[in-house]
Amino acid sequence: MKRLLAPTALALALTGCVNFGEQPNAPAMVYYVLDDAVPAPAAASVRSAAAPALLVLDTTTGSFYDTDQLVFSRSAGTRGQYQYARWTERPGKRFADLMRARLDRQGDWQVSAAGGYVRGDVLLDTVLMEFYHDAASAPGRVRLALRAELVDLKQRKLLGRRVFEQRVPVSTYDAAGAAAASSLAVSRALDDLSAWLATFQ
Repeated sequence: MKRLLAPTALALALTGCVNFGEQPNAPAMVYYVLDDAVPAPAAASVRSAAAPALLVLDTTTGSFYDTDQLVFSRSAGTRGQYQYARWTERPGKRFADLMRARLDRQGDWQVSAAGGYVRGDVLLDTVLMEFYHDAASAPGRVRLALRAELVDLKQRKLLGRRVFEQRVPVSTYDAAGAAAASSLAVSRALDDLSAWLATFQ
């Protein structure tokens, strides 16, 4: 009898008729898009051919944040992940794409991803140090900490280093509220980063 059950169970599992390990009444997974909530307007003037070439590395993150799961904290020194909420892209990669788009739209730099055939004047390296929903008290806030370094590639020296921090209140005590506040935190961090980079022009 056991010999008959094993092939039958395998066949049913492969055809999707049996659901092993999943809860039939579990909420549906929701995917959120991390975005630049208030993107800067496009530059009014045409970009000068003499504008410095800015190579922008992909934003790196700590291993716990290098995931598509939304992260939260209910007490100091702890982190957790939302069970039924995901980002469409990992925050580090998505932040880098939004950063390049924002800087390119402003027109002060000739922006390019690092690692290609384009030679640059300066290199921007960023690390997303913290990015989570601080849910210690309802509804909480999103905490973002970004470290940026700007390097002069021709003189091979560090031009500047700075940490940008954002604390954005969450409107609803759930993943949807956290996702919306996360996009606003990203937008404000990009505001501060852009203003800082302008001091090197």
